[in-house]
Amino acid sequence: MKRRLAREIAVQSLYQMEMNEVSASEAVNMLINEAAEENETEVEIRDEEKMRSYVTEMVQGAWGHKEAIDGLLVDYLKGWQLSRLSRVDRQILRLSTYEMVFRDDVPAKVSVNEAIELSKYFGTDESGKFVNGVLGRMIQEVDSIKQKLS
Repeated sequence: MKRRLAREIAVQSLYQMEMNEVSASEAVNMLINEAAEENETEVEIRDEEKMRSYVTEMVQGAWGHKEAIDGLLVDYLKGWQLSRLSRVDRQILRLSTYEMVFRDDVPAKVSVNEAIELSKYFGTDESGKFVNGVLGRMIQEVDSIKQKLS
């Protein structure tokens, strides 16, 4: 299972949930089925059930901690309001914050780098720099954030 692909599907699922008010499993299932059928990227999903399980866990985790995550993001969005961000950037920031703060299986630096790559892929020309700036400030304090939230 490729975690990059899992993160792409997770970001798209979070976007679907916010836009269409569907459940995590509905969004994940729709996107994985679509990826498997259309396969425009020519990426083979080797273990579809493992991918589905992992992505669903990440999406449910990020969505379940959305209030805490959004509260954290507000502290690191210098001069920005969360509601004014593009929906794509908001989902990428939520997913990366979830990985850094609420999971122990992904190093914080990896999560930030993946978020930057996702924002370059899904976002605007400025998204990568913006996401890097926000998460770059957060990663410096990630240990104290984890202690505060536990």
